[in-house]
Amino acid sequence: MTEPIETALAGDEQMREILETLLADDGDITARAVARLHPSIKAASSITRSELRSRLLAEYQQRQSEYRRWRGRVAKRSGSDTATSLADKDIRIAELEATVQLLTASHLAMLRAVGELGGFSKWAKFYEQYREARDRLDKLGAVPAATVSSMTSEMRAKPASTDGRRKRR
Repeated sequence: MTEPIETALAGDEQMREILETLLADDGDITARAVARLHPSIKAASSITRSELRSRLLAEYQQRQSEYRRWRGRVAKRSGSDTATSLADKDIRIAELEATVQLLTASHLAMLRAVGELGGFSKWAKFYEQYREARDRLDKLGAVPAATVSSMTSEMRAKPASTDGRRKRR
């Protein structure tokens, strides 16, 4: 028998809080440790048999592993080296964030230009094979959200000259 969604979500929120606490305290993150601290889960198998809970547990175990790996690196270095390294990393993160913003803005401008020229459908067709890349661009806000309308035959027949008369060939 499956538990109602509301109960599962509430239980997973409690589990997430327990996992955050274990991570912050650097306690070993295991299904048994979570079950011991959880108010309604009494057995570790209740976590390992649930796909969602098991995935959440694995995510936090991975985070703890990375945290411990980084802490081990820091312990081997002097305080000034660590501070310098962190400052360098902060600068690098700021540079990368600025680069992402620049690329996003230029990509958005390029797509708008292509769209104005009537080539947005070609761009979309090109990216059909790259759905994941297109989705990531959309999450970054690099894909314009506008309705595309096709050109009418009247619009195509308009002259290119600036004085309103058709050019003669």
